[in-house]
Amino acid sequence: MQKFTFLLLVISSQLLAQQNFTLNGFVRDAQNGEELIGVSVYIPSLKAGTVTNAYGFYALSLPRGTYEVQFSYIGYKTQTLTLDLNENVARNITLQSEALVIEAITITDKPLDENVIAVQMSKNTLNMSQVRKLPALFGEVDIIKNIQMLPGVISAGEGTSGFFVRGGSADQNLILIDEAPVYDPSHLFGLFSVFNADVIKDSELYKGGIPARFGGRLSSILDVRTKDGNNRETDITGGIGTLASRIAIEGPLRKEKSSFIVSARRSYVDVFLKAADQDNLVYFYDVNAKINWRHNNKNRFFLALYGGRDVFSFSDDFGFQWGNLTSTFRWNHLFNDRLFSNVSVIASNFDYKLELKDPVQGFKWISDLQELSVKTDLSYAANAHNELTFGYHLTGRRFAPGRVAPNTSGSIFDVVEIQHMYALDHAFYISNRQWVGDKLTLDYGARLSIFQNVGKSQVYLYTDPTDNVNIERTDTLHYKTLETIKAYINLEPRLSMRYLLAPGQSLKASYNRMVQNTHLMSAATVPVPFNTWSPSSYYLKPQIADQVAAGYFRNFNDNMYEFSVEAFYKDIRNVTDFADNAEIFFNDDISTEYRQGRSWSYGSEWMVNKTKGKLTGMVSYTLSKVMRDIPGVNLGKPFRANHDRRNVVNAQAVYEVNQKWTFGANFTYSTGRPITLPAGKYEYGPYNPDVITDRNGYLLPAFHRLDLSVTLNPRKNLSRKWQGQWVFAIYNVYNRQNPFTIYTRTKQDKDGNVIGDGTEKEARLIYLFPILPSVTYNFKF
Repeated sequence: MQKFTFLLLVISSQLLAQQNFTLNGFVRDAQNGEELIGVSVYIPSLKAGTVTNAYGFYALSLPRGTYEVQFSYIGYKTQTLTLDLNENVARNITLQSEALVIEAITITDKPLDENVIAVQMSKNTLNMSQVRKLPALFGEVDIIKNIQMLPGVISAGEGTSGFFVRGGSADQNLILIDEAPVYDPSHLFGLFSVFNADVIKDSELYKGGIPARFGGRLSSILDVRTKDGNNRETDITGGIGTLASRIAIEGPLRKEKSSFIVSARRSYVDVFLKAADQDNLVYFYDVNAKINWRHNNKNRFFLALYGGRDVFSFSDDFGFQWGNLTSTFRWNHLFNDRLFSNVSVIASNFDYKLELKDPVQGFKWISDLQELSVKTDLSYAANAHNELTFGYHLTGRRFAPGRVAPNTSGSIFDVVEIQHMYALDHAFYISNRQWVGDKLTLDYGARLSIFQNVGKSQVYLYTDPTDNVNIERTDTLHYKTLETIKAYINLEPRLSMRYLLAPGQSLKASYNRMVQNTHLMSAATVPVPFNTWSPSSYYLKPQIADQVAAGYFRNFNDNMYEFSVEAFYKDIRNVTDFADNAEIFFNDDISTEYRQGRSWSYGSEWMVNKTKGKLTGMVSYTLSKVMRDIPGVNLGKPFRANHDRRNVVNAQAVYEVNQKWTFGANFTYSTGRPITLPAGKYEYGPYNPDVITDRNGYLLPAFHRLDLSVTLNPRKNLSRKWQGQWVFAIYNVYNRQNPFTIYTRTKQDKDGNVIGDGTEKEARLIYLFPILPSVTYNFKF
């Protein structure tokens, strides 16, 4: 009996020695109470750790023992906590900024050497403090314009917020604001984006190695989170710019428990037009609002709203408008010391309207896309070396491609409406981040996509679904409400790995498969708001992309310089295009215009980033190639995608002379964009149609531009609540006429007279912005 008792004591002592306990909590800014995203939580003795998630939460499962825990975040004082872990411990941490004047320091949402030690590659986090010091068009800070300066990202051109990532098209980017999708991120045709910089807390762009919790697009995820609101004191910030002004108010509803933030922004181009006696109306506005309530340390609730709209009206004859509405309700819940969950209910609406006001030909055209999602995401700290994330997402979509109705009693138009389309999108995912020894870290998992195109709807059958000239219907299939028309099931594996070669340098590799079941119905080469979307369907297959990437990352001079080089290859199946001369709008037989094929892209991305000192900035170079091969397009021959730009160079620099004066500069260069132009004409009876040889067979001239800015911070009086700032900027300093597009016309002399017999053509260049100076006054109190 004594031997048995002794054996039990030995076994019990071994079990207790191996027993794990959990350290968890939230990390917050000591000044305003905002949760901090991406704080490094590191255990030096174990050479293991984690980072706070999107809600500022961290959890570590550790064996019994005494540990030194380091909480570090650039721009904040590192806090070291020593504790004896012999039970589960909940410890909330507040980090103090390293300076009393917060504007005088650089704050980024990452630890000092994140680019080396993080397993995630092909990811960029915008430094909002740095972005505010760079030149901006009309003085309006725009994160989309800064996204377009990153390696692997190509701008769609001036006058648009569209961008292309690693060979993908603009519709293959998932743009989120507080988890809600934004289908068109532009204001004033891309002069501004929908993101008001005053309310942005964090913004991350994933170009590859995309985590399993994200899906629905092929090329990238732009995840933008807005501020929760200062829960300690009330702040008012704003700015008065050349074309638009903005204001934001934040503060506590109940100190330390609940807070709010509300912002509004509006342009006043219409005011200038009215002053010039122009009977036109051109403006945009947007509003952000957010409240949160911390019930206790285990439950927190958020409600975020966004609404924005652009309105154009010309002499009360013709007008159009478009807009986005989103809402997000989130519930953070801590089940136990290891299991954290977030449940989100998300709604999004995008619509556009066109109207012609005429007694005879007057009409109103409306199109919209509505989306409702429920998402459950969980994270589980299994032990010191494994962290699981898993969840389920359900999304329902209603597509209303177009409805035309007369707007006067005498209009020649009748009510015409293309049938609505409906879809259900299910996704299950699981992933594990695993620390394998001191050098190797893995992040692996999968996402299961189950997509249903559902009724109520009808589907036409054709003798030849690809014949868009001699269309012959053979039957019509009718489907009831929520009856499945077509279902697609796809598994999306994800893998990222990082191997530390030595302190300050690492190798990384990743693979991801992405599936996209929403398709942009547009033949335009530049993203515009007047496009409709369609779900995968009876005739339209899901787009599927496989991407592999590898890179080398190294920091120098105590993390002052960050260097990285990445190479990638992406293959896309079922990429959607349209037959030549396709009829896109109000075509009941639009499925006969679909053409799906293959696209592939590859390239390398080089970047050097200086993060410390008076002079900071970034230089990047991207070399890439994008090709497409689609049966029925370009006579079946492979062709360059219209966003194929082989060489792109970007540079950004900020020089802080002192706390009063800061200088900023942007420079960008890219190879010209491919376009399709007629090679000649031929006679066909009384007509002279154009001869089109190769799709995207011509290149526009190269695109390049230099922008400069000066920021003046008047000497601060800490006893005064009001703080002001002047920003002077020049866009396109050397007045480069960058091509927006080229069109052909009958050749004319300088007086507009046709030359010769009218058969000779000439190309004409359209460009948008000359040199543009701007002044902005920012304030805070």
